[in-house]
Amino acid sequence: MTRWMLALAVAALYVLHQDIWFWDTARPLVFGFLPIGLFYHAAYSVAVALLMVLLIRYAWPAGLEREAEGHGGRRAGGGAANRPPETGGR
Repeated sequence: MTRWMLALAVAALYVLHQDIWFWDTARPLVFGFLPIGLFYHAAYSVAVALLMVLLIRYAWPAGLEREAEGHGGRRAGGGAANRPPETGGR
């Protein structure tokens, strides 16, 4: 159930990012100096950051953590950084 709610939140924030209702006006000014569109995007950014925290906490695959710690059967990362240096050169 939690993953469905998180997926719904991602979809809702995706739709809310398209703020066509503030395109034609800079008024009202929030706090007396901040255009409403800029305030909307600042609040939107905070909401997305909080959603990312929730996604990491509740939807992050545990297998990635085991691989990174070296318990997943493969070497952590598996990239060129974990290979021994090559001998010889060009």
